Amino acid sequence: MRLVVVAHGTRQLLGNAVASIIAKRAGRVLGMESKAAYVELCEPLLTDVLADCQPSVVVPLLLSTGYHIKVDLPQAAEGLPVAMGRALGPDPLLASAQVSRLVTVGADPGQPVVLVAAGSNDPSARADIAAAGLMLEKAWGGPVRVATVSGSGAPAIDQVVRPGDAVSPYLLAPGFFSDLVRSRASAAGAEIVADVIGPHPDVIELVVRRAAALLAEERSAQAG
Repeated sequence: MRLVVVAHGTRQLLGNAVASIIAKRAGRVLGMESKAAYVELCEPLLTDVLADCQPSVVVPLLLSTGYHIKVDLPQAAEGLPVAMGRALGPDPLLASAQVSRLVTVGADPGQPVVLVAAGSNDPSARADIAAAGLMLEKAWGGPVRVATVSGSGAPAIDQVVRPGDAVSPYLLAPGFFSDLVRSRASAAGAEIVADVIGPHPDVIELVVRRAAALLAEERSAQAG
């Protein structure tokens, strides 16, 4: 059995490296072979990784439920010895990692924060993003508003960010969306824009927990 983490993929090498780092660190903790794969824009694609039919637990590095979680990933795993996990977010561990990124760039406790997600037209994804905002508000201990780069269900960055706000990108890796978040938030008057969540220790812990739960489910199914 091996661990496969699957990210969306980006044309930026640094962004794709995040998935590789997470895979290696989580695999080391779990004591199992690990590999990073991508939905699109980068190789190896998940379909290619799973083509060898090796038993795998797959932990998506996608922060909300949407088309990839509902359609692309199940199709890639169909008929294969694969245990597929759910979207990585929302989760309190991600909120904890966001707080860490905010503190690192000098955000003050209680300072108003805007969580900015990529956005989606999928109602499930919109609900996940709203939940992520509430989790960050609880972890941060101050007001958190939500904006998106695209999609529906949440206002755009320039409609939400106010002068003096701190901005927390609800993004796992640097890339096209993180560049947009930084430029648009700064233009709207944000005082601070934190880094993306990245391969934070809390993210590694979350991936390990998700993989361990999938492994336990597999053992239980085999025993039954």
